[in-house]
Amino acid sequence: MATSDATDALEVRLAHLRATDAEAFMEVLFREFYRPLGTVIQRVVKDKEATEDLLQDVFLRIWNGRDTLVISTTYRAYLYRAALNAALRYQERGQRQVAWDDAPATAEPRVDNALHTLYQQEAEDSVEAALAHLPPQCRTVFTMSRYEEMSYQEIADALEISPKTVENQMGKALRILRQQLSGLLKNLYSFLL
Repeated sequence: MATSDATDALEVRLAHLRATDAEAFMEVLFREFYRPLGTVIQRVVKDKEATEDLLQDVFLRIWNGRDTLVISTTYRAYLYRAALNAALRYQERGQRQVAWDDAPATAEPRVDNALHTLYQQEAEDSVEAALAHLPPQCRTVFTMSRYEEMSYQEIADALEISPKTVENQMGKALRILRQQLSGLLKNLYSFLL
């Protein structure tokens, strides 16, 4: 049986088990994906104990959310993305802690003026609204690239699409976002002057 046929058969089996036997569903997920997901996490966090903890957390989240879990891609892509997100969140928390630990003890908190805070909130709201206008695959690719800092190849592997498709979706997302955010960019430019 070819690899894609085996992958398709596994996806069908998982969908059936999810609908009929939650424990068997989790057992198959665990058996099939524990090691590959561990490899993904290990590449990011470089700590065996943290990798084990993050793997357990990924599978626990899936177990706890099994009744409301929405998977718009394959189980494989969903799990790889969940594992990578967990690893990136862990790494980000560690970097924030290091930055906090390295901060001078006498550093005073920065107080933003009200106008800056207003523009910042407006910008965040505008970006969220613009992201909501993206087609689902564009939004997924953009989020994985810009927020999760994944390479085009990593995105292609996680979503089981070609790198060229990822590149095309990013181009489309950026065109739409530029169009949606053009007014915001003009306002920010005039604010900075």
